[in-house]
Amino acid sequence: MGLGAVPGRQAAFREGLEQAVLYAKALGCPSIHLMAGRVPQGADRAAVKSEMETVFLENLRHAAGVLAQENLMGLLEPINTRITDPQYFLDTPQQAAAILRKVGRPNLLLQMDIFHWQIMDGNLTGNIREFLPIVGHVQVAQVPGRGEPSSPGELNFPYLFQLLEDEGYKGFVGCEYRPRGNTVEGLSWLRSYWDKRVAPQLASEVLHTTHMPLWNSE
Repeated sequence: MGLGAVPGRQAAFREGLEQAVLYAKALGCPSIHLMAGRVPQGADRAAVKSEMETVFLENLRHAAGVLAQENLMGLLEPINTRITDPQYFLDTPQQAAAILRKVGRPNLLLQMDIFHWQIMDGNLTGNIREFLPIVGHVQVAQVPGRGEPSSPGELNFPYLFQLLEDEGYKGFVGCEYRPRGNTVEGLSWLRSYWDKRVAPQLASEVLHTTHMPLWNSE
């Protein structure tokens, strides 16, 4: 789960970063997830928070410089500590945003995983509107089962996708979920969304921009 905030592992973090940069360049990937790591086993989170944040800030400043040289972006993703990993250091968008402000580097941004944000804080509409200006990537999964957006759960994804669009998000949306069937079945929600939302909009834009008639008068 990473080493970014783990005291005493700075050298290992930097070594891993160098390897990640090589992979990113080879694959044409524009961004790298800089994982914070876990609170040490047996340690009290509150007692080690300050030290771990200091280490994280140090490592992030170093990473930002390395990534800038390669025209790459670093991403910070809060991961929920209620279900997925109780020991993970970075667990809310508020904590991540505060750290990004302290680092103050333009090529470090927030990775919004809607699954984790819902579990930790809810208030998705407010949080998306507040933090979207510093979001570099979005990931989706249904809550609580972490299935496809169309699977049963708490989240209304047509509403959330529309909100992202209305707020001006132009980036990728990653599908970080556990499909109930195979890959094709797992992407059926996307075809349904496309047919209902995107295809009619594109057709309307084509008609508008080309001035095509809606019917033939002959």
